[in-house]
Amino acid sequence: MSSEAQTVLHTWSRPTEWNAPTIIGGTGARLQTADGRSILDMSSLSECSNLGHQHPRVVAAIRAQAQRLCFVTSAWGAEPRARLAEMLLEKSGFEGGRVFFTLGGTDANEHAVKFARQASGRTLGWVITRQRSYHGCSYAAMAFSGDSRTADQTDPALHRVVHVPPPYAYRCPFRSSNERACGIAAADCVSGEIDARGPQQIAAVLMEPNAGTNGIVAPDSFWPALRHATRARDVYLIADEVMSGFGRCGEWFAWQRYGAEGRPDLMTLAKGLTGAHAPLGAVLVSAPVARILETQVLMTGLTYSGHPLSCAAGVAALESYESEQLIARSRALGATMLTRLRELQVRHALIGEVRGGQGLFAVVELVRDRTTREPLAPWPQMHAGLRRLLAAALEAGVSFAARGNLLLIAPPLVIAEPDLTDALDLLDRLLGALARELSTEHAA
Repeated sequence: MSSEAQTVLHTWSRPTEWNAPTIIGGTGARLQTADGRSILDMSSLSECSNLGHQHPRVVAAIRAQAQRLCFVTSAWGAEPRARLAEMLLEKSGFEGGRVFFTLGGTDANEHAVKFARQASGRTLGWVITRQRSYHGCSYAAMAFSGDSRTADQTDPALHRVVHVPPPYAYRCPFRSSNERACGIAAADCVSGEIDARGPQQIAAVLMEPNAGTNGIVAPDSFWPALRHATRARDVYLIADEVMSGFGRCGEWFAWQRYGAEGRPDLMTLAKGLTGAHAPLGAVLVSAPVARILETQVLMTGLTYSGHPLSCAAGVAALESYESEQLIARSRALGATMLTRLRELQVRHALIGEVRGGQGLFAVVELVRDRTTREPLAPWPQMHAGLRRLLAAALEAGVSFAARGNLLLIAPPLVIAEPDLTDALDLLDRLLGALARELSTEHAA
């Protein structure tokens, strides 16, 4: 066992049970371990390594910036910070807006809410988020999140947060008969909450426009209806694009699937912003919000806001997405991946549903019974058989991610097609083995 197992506290794990390989390098979609193995990364390491590992352009940009200037606070100007802000505003269509840089997704979401409250003048205004969502793990971000794992650690009401049911069409909380109706019902529920409390009491609606680690891929009807509802009520809409941005869902940002009418008032970013080569998050505010904030003192401070090394990595990352046409590649290869996963669904009764995020992101929901839709294990627990599947995959040289009864398939956008095919072939075999194992247990 490595010394790290005795000295480090790791996220989302019991310290006494943590036992992972040590990674010493990476290339493309593969990681190299200290014991000489090559691991194919089918999760982009928490859906963030969109560019793969050790992308040469990004590594070179970090090295070059380190030789010029490692750090200066945001009280001073920094060339890569200014350039990255310009690029983000251009790619998002937020011309005339502004960018506030954070350290990651959690503080991006906290600052987006802070800015929405300040710009609206509703400093104690309520924030509407949804159940089974994830917006980070600080106390405020846990309050924003509808995450059962941390529900007992924070009080949403104290943070002026109210949760509404999600657009989870496979298990629609509104008992809708189809995806479109479920998406509309979820947006209508937000409208009802705003109307019940009064629009002047609501500072913002914070939602993931497409996909998140909660495993819910919203129906296409949801976001346009939500945008219409918030705009009609003069309530700011914040798009949490921490996971779904930078090609993960087949567009620069997932809301762009719905055109200019789907543009939010604020947007949060992290993960793929630097391709995970350096820690960085951001809040983009639209021009109308920026016009209000830019004449006021921002009551916030982050020592490392817009860190030059991270911003240099961000500039190189955006240049790489564009020059390598990775957004379009994600869309095309993602369609191929989704087709293959739906073929697996036909073969394996364990798969209740396959949901796609229109890019290199898909959710495979595992069930005990397709008719009743009983999950393989109650959410958010993970069945021991699924744990064994993940361990067997890793032993075979492929790393899959899972949460509860969900497999989250999100390889780097640079993954080679033969590698993707091999990984899905392996998943096919392992699902068959899991089904036989469960059948044996049931018979016993």
